[in-house]
Amino acid sequence: MKTLRILAVAIVIAALICAVGCGNKSAQAPGTSAPATGKTIVIGMSQCNGGEPWRAQMDKDLQDAADKHGIKLLLKDAQNNAATQQAQVREYTAQGVDLIIISPKETVPLTQPVAEAYGKGIPVIVLDRKVNGDKFTTFIGADNVKIGEQAGKYMAKLLGGKGSIVELKGLMTSQPGQDRHNGFMQGIKGSSIKIIFDADCKWQEPDAQREMNSALARFPQIDAVYAHNDPQAHGAYLAAKQEGKGREKTIKFIGIDALPHEGVRYVKDGILSATFQYPTCGEQAIETAIKILNKEKVPKNITLGTKIFTRENVDKGGEAM
Repeated sequence: MKTLRILAVAIVIAALICAVGCGNKSAQAPGTSAPATGKTIVIGMSQCNGGEPWRAQMDKDLQDAADKHGIKLLLKDAQNNAATQQAQVREYTAQGVDLIIISPKETVPLTQPVAEAYGKGIPVIVLDRKVNGDKFTTFIGADNVKIGEQAGKYMAKLLGGKGSIVELKGLMTSQPGQDRHNGFMQGIKGSSIKIIFDADCKWQEPDAQREMNSALARFPQIDAVYAHNDPQAHGAYLAAKQEGKGREKTIKFIGIDALPHEGVRYVKDGILSATFQYPTCGEQAIETAIKILNKEKVPKNITLGTKIFTRENVDKGGEAM
């Protein structure tokens, strides 16, 4: 009996040791996932407009990455309303979430709420569109000026350095819209390309289709369309096709974003001559959030690369620029 009692005690001790050891093994290795603090990490995300296809893809990429690392992601859609987005950021701040991610509708209205959260010790990651000042943890986005410039250079090459074109702009009160225009102007500098019609289409395909209808009615000669995103380029194409004069076959259409099911498919289908990739930043945002929460130092600005997709390289996955 004494031997059995000793054996029983040994088994219990071994079980306890195993339980403690297994518990330690369940924690992720440092730097590979969310901090092993024993509580679920909560991140609040404020999306300026989830109705845009590119932003819907950003939300999906964020959610997929958060799920992968066991992070609870609170996702709010401001539905293109800056006041709503201000309230969302302040709500996350009041809740005391571990970190805030925001893709602002506009720069100026969201600068203060972001600064308030940052001032209260909540890390803030800003995606795609910047806020003023430096009261945020890090900004992640691609270089819209560079992308616009590359689009301009490609347009100049495509048209042999001359032609009459339409520019369908994104929201021009946002930094990406301004940058994609300014970069494009730099890209066509020195050529004989003339912008004969332009309009702020606020990133929306229906607006672009309507504005392109106006351009087609006014100008008998349009050589190409530069759209600040692929939905606007597609809207312009639809307008030209519905006109019924076959101009959708002679006008060159260039867009930006290069989502697989959108811009890249349009290139494959022969609708767009080219699209330039603008990464959604979703996966990178979660990976960066993990580093921040693990007390790792991250750059103040993280710039992502781009690719061009044309009919010549689309089946090869595009070409890095």
